[in-house]
Amino acid sequence: MFDVDGTLLDSAHAIVAAMTEAYVSHGLTAPSRAAIVGVVGLSVGEAVAALSHEQPDHPLGSIGTAFKTSFSRGLAEAPHQSGLYDGAAEIIALLAAREDLLLGLATGNSRRGVERFIGQFGLEGVFATTQTADDAPSKPHPAMLHQAAVEAAVAADDVVMIGDTSFDMAMARNAGARAIGVSWGYHAPEQLLAAGAERVLSSFAELVEALGLPDPAEAA
Repeated sequence: MFDVDGTLLDSAHAIVAAMTEAYVSHGLTAPSRAAIVGVVGLSVGEAVAALSHEQPDHPLGSIGTAFKTSFSRGLAEAPHQSGLYDGAAEIIALLAAREDLLLGLATGNSRRGVERFIGQFGLEGVFATTQTADDAPSKPHPAMLHQAAVEAAVAADDVVMIGDTSFDMAMARNAGARAIGVSWGYHAPEQLLAAGAERVLSSFAELVEALGLPDPAEAA
């Protein structure tokens, strides 16, 4: 199970720009970039609530709606502002070709956003299950992984969550799944380890070994 934003997709610029616009459009001071990046991975409602926790009078639902509108508009106007991280396309293709693995997505993004992501990068038919903020409670609740396990007809402890935030790692642990972090996303490696990551990867090239799979170069 892959997270999307910050794990497969480098979307920080688009997320920060959209969230900043959402707050400014309400006459509010926008959170800092660090604060916004820190809540990536949560559902939009949970993210806005976390960013506004010291201002309970903020119109959370309206800000969330404005963020979604701004984010969608930004992607429509500049669809390539968010790209895959180095090695993401290659590792997905490598793992998808194996008969002993099923791939899935678990993201705080919307169903619409996931469909857009899959279409943009030609990933139709790759993922056996896709879990979004429209389908389950926000991370770190384990529902996404529990639902994915049911859809894929596997046990929870056969699931491996790969993500860049402490929310991903905690969700995996809450679900009884394995948790592997990546270092290039939005939370620091020490945060991932503290949240339950068994290890933190510095590149996608390390994932094959981390999953306990044979090295494809040696197999060739």
